[in-house]
Amino acid sequence: METIKWGIIGCGDVAEVKSGPAFQKVANSELVAVMRRNTAKAKDFAKRHHVPFYYDSVDAIINHPEINALYIATPPSSHLEIARKCLAADKFVYLEKPMTLNVNEAIELEKIVSENDKIVIAHYRRNLPAFQKVKELLDENSIGKVLFADIRIFQSANPTIITKIEDHWRLKPEISGGGYFNDIAPHQIDLMRLYFGTIKSAKGFAISTKNNKIEDVVNGIMEFENGIQFRGIWNFIASAKDEKDECIIYGENGTITFSFYGEQVFLNTVDKSQIFSFKNPKHLQQPLIEQTVNYFLGKQDNPCSAHEGLRVMEIIDAFTS
Repeated sequence: METIKWGIIGCGDVAEVKSGPAFQKVANSELVAVMRRNTAKAKDFAKRHHVPFYYDSVDAIINHPEINALYIATPPSSHLEIARKCLAADKFVYLEKPMTLNVNEAIELEKIVSENDKIVIAHYRRNLPAFQKVKELLDENSIGKVLFADIRIFQSANPTIITKIEDHWRLKPEISGGGYFNDIAPHQIDLMRLYFGTIKSAKGFAISTKNNKIEDVVNGIMEFENGIQFRGIWNFIASAKDEKDECIIYGENGTITFSFYGEQVFLNTVDKSQIFSFKNPKHLQQPLIEQTVNYFLGKQDNPCSAHEGLRVMEIIDAFTS
């Protein structure tokens, strides 16, 4: 196999810019077909993005004879079912986060892929330049021994950092698994695991102000096996004037500060202050998709395994249960 030939299941808002075009730009990668239940929208996406085939059936795109890998970009409620079908058809899978609707489904999926490991989870922020710089600064011991990390994400009822969609499925727990927390927190938790390693314990507290099973405020704490402490609070009913998106990592000699939706990293130590600025790629998932293609071609290790996705889902569950 010299080329990964892709099909996209769920060519909606995320696939439009963040991910979809990257499958055509990465070396040894080709986008063959797209699928959406709405035939007209699938056809429109295919036409605008110069994709040869389009379908309105999951089974039809899975059975396309040229396709050897599928990108599942549907809401979380369908991830397990579709991933199972793709893997049963011996296809590679690139799966959107959150990995599944809940931790029990994540456990089931991780067991399915444990023998062949043909799946990559789309925690793509770990490959963006600002977050890579944070990892570099930590590896260089730039702030000395790391003591704890603090995340504060405050958003109003009309959050500015979450992609707007027509049907608001992110606020339907039977489809998303929760509310906005389930949508964006996997990125932040995945990065904390990338930076600090194995989590020893986690506990959280969540409130739903409208009694609709959607967590409006989530407060989580973690301890890593290396002793690093973590505290994070996500508030999706804050006033517009209080909106915040910030992570501060505290070490014995200073701090590293960054935003999850920005392009700058701030280093402040006892003897210097530096600002590192970056430019994200137009298609945010392209760096991870490139690594995914290389993994499927046998050229590198899995850039984000189902096991790693499961660990994130366990923390989501610990913070909101």
